[in-house]
Amino acid sequence: MRPTTFIVGTGRSGSSALSRILNAHPEVLSLNEMLAALTPVALPEGQIPGTEFWAILSGPNGIFDLMTRSGAALPEFLYTRRPGRFSADNGIPALALMTLPPLTEDPDTALDELEPVVCSWPAREIAGHYEALFDHLSGRYGGKVVVERSGYSVSWIPRLREVFGEARFVHLYRDGPDCAVSMSRHPGYRMIYHLRLMVEMCGLTSIDELGEEQVRTLPPELAGLFADPFDRRLLMDGDIPVACFGRLWSQIVTEGVESLRGLPPERVTALSYEDLIAAPGRELARLAEFAGASADPAWIAHGTRELDPTRHGAALRLPAAELAELRKACEPGEAALAGAKG
Repeated sequence: MRPTTFIVGTGRSGSSALSRILNAHPEVLSLNEMLAALTPVALPEGQIPGTEFWAILSGPNGIFDLMTRSGAALPEFLYTRRPGRFSADNGIPALALMTLPPLTEDPDTALDELEPVVCSWPAREIAGHYEALFDHLSGRYGGKVVVERSGYSVSWIPRLREVFGEARFVHLYRDGPDCAVSMSRHPGYRMIYHLRLMVEMCGLTSIDELGEEQVRTLPPELAGLFADPFDRRLLMDGDIPVACFGRLWSQIVTEGVESLRGLPPERVTALSYEDLIAAPGRELARLAEFAGASADPAWIAHGTRELDPTRHGAALRLPAAELAELRKACEPGEAALAGAKG
């Protein structure tokens, strides 16, 4: 079994750059945003045949296609930059949206080659299917270790711990106020904020419980996001206080810390974006070795060049009162991180 590492965290923490850096490591199969694209069907329970696993890999992500049709595609949607025969109108296969483009210039052909392989697999637990997929992709694209990295991924940790009993976890996080500022400008996190607000307003516990009856009770600016396509201005033009994203950051970070509690030290580590920027050589070497790969000097030099230190300190440009409110909103998350270190 190949060593598998999941980089989990809030997103907007330099994680996309980290996936690109890992993709350049000769010993790493870097799976960029795989779980994000496959959610919510990524980790079913019970045995399923290969044909059902293929349906998970090749089925489109409905909310991501809707955002693309509405002119609110995320910058992480790599397939839409160099589209092939699929589109948001006919459904972009989930594995092709963000995961295959860094591995191949022709994700359509990669899908065509992968389909008969996966469909031939017998019924088994989902862990066996992923292990076979990782082996196949490693054989095709290289890498003795597997690293999957998705933004906004901490909610999957409990299920990942169940499915991948020996997996390693890297908790990637960033300074709370800076991360919240980045979230506030990103269509994906503005959508997350709106969806969470809908759940709260309807008295539900999960977005999965939100149906047509509940949508009819929402104010127009929220209900309008269910139109196909929706008006992008509903998502991006509203004035959402940045402190709201500070609270979101705190919630996600706290959930991540709690979900990783109890893992042995050889299976979990934390990685601060600020440490990565300040000491890239040390932190990239530590990350590679933790994942089971070598601290290749040429790769570390490449990774150092890929990191952008100017992203640090964005929150400091906010007005003083707004910054103070944001810092207060981030205090619970900072306390959770401090407690994990202690």
